[in-house]
Amino acid sequence: MKTPLDNFIDSLHETFCSGEVVDTLTRSQINMVLEDNPGNRKGYVEFITNPAFKASRGVYRVPAKDGTVPVSQIFAVAKKTVESSKAVLNTIIAPKCDKSLVPASDPDFVAFGDYRIVYNLVNANSFFPVYITGESGNGKTKMVYEACAKARRELIRANITEVTDEDDLIGGFRLVDGNTIWQDGPAIEAMKRGAVLLLDEINLGSPKIMCLQPILEGNPIYIKKTNELVYPQPGFTVIATANSKGKGSSDGRYMGSNILNEAFLDRFAITIEHDYPSTTVETKILNQILAKNKVTDKDTVDFVPRLIEWAAAIRNTFREGAIDEIVTTRRLIHIMNFYIFSGTKNRMKAIEYCIARFDDETKASFKSLYQKFDATMGINNTWDDFVMPQTSDEA
Repeated sequence: MKTPLDNFIDSLHETFCSGEVVDTLTRSQINMVLEDNPGNRKGYVEFITNPAFKASRGVYRVPAKDGTVPVSQIFAVAKKTVESSKAVLNTIIAPKCDKSLVPASDPDFVAFGDYRIVYNLVNANSFFPVYITGESGNGKTKMVYEACAKARRELIRANITEVTDEDDLIGGFRLVDGNTIWQDGPAIEAMKRGAVLLLDEINLGSPKIMCLQPILEGNPIYIKKTNELVYPQPGFTVIATANSKGKGSSDGRYMGSNILNEAFLDRFAITIEHDYPSTTVETKILNQILAKNKVTDKDTVDFVPRLIEWAAAIRNTFREGAIDEIVTTRRLIHIMNFYIFSGTKNRMKAIEYCIARFDDETKASFKSLYQKFDATMGINNTWDDFVMPQTSDEA
């Protein structure tokens, strides 16, 4: 015997649905059917209050017709996911992550540049896409993480590559324990949670990332594979980071950088040009490392300003076009950590290990330049004086 719910769904099929596939209807469309069937208000209430039929905000999933099993027996009121059956999609929806995605704050973080602007935009809980561009290793991604941590905003990061496609970003079907499971991609998960979506290294993307077009407009996106219309929840926004402005890399330093679609780029409200920190800020960053590791000896403390001056000189020379490589803030942190943790207490060797990836000519010029900023060179920092500390096994 059919229930009021079964009868109401039959009315939905007669008015709007094909009856052969799972369809979605808006609340206004469902209300129209109620107006034509005022005597079945009970079935209407059961339908709109049943979480099994809820696709997204203001959108409801209507199951396909099945002449053998009443809809009321297929959908239990307490169900939170759509079960596999002839009346619905032959998939299971993967459960939503219930763990907080608010990043942990780094107590050693030093704010600089446009951090305050990024924090204010994140803290506003409004949709406002931002494109952050700048050289490698200057803290673009770190700045976004710390802004979200301070604002207590959930952050979902998607690293973009040349092969990133709709399946990676929007979601796709996965085979798990013999079941076909739909898993939302990072973009959809961020929309549903009202989180910040971080598209890292977006300049490496191909035209396949154009699937994000409606999302970058703040509009709902229709997932054709699940017949679901997903609305962005309050607070959802997008931040992209890149080493270029989406016009490729003319000097070849950022291999794989692509020219992004102009219509795609135009959907970002603002572009932030993030530069390396000032010498004052960079000094504070390295001194934070010393404080964290409780390092106070004069030789190590004196190493910090020498590194800062050296890096600043290299960057100025790079901007003038005289050299093709640069020493990033990230690399200065690596040098200082190696100097502390390796036990070498040899400034030049700490530098050599951390610039070893460069070609011989660049390494030689960088080392030669450092000697001009450090009067101790040639006294206690030569290769012959370098001895690796003994391990416990060697002692």
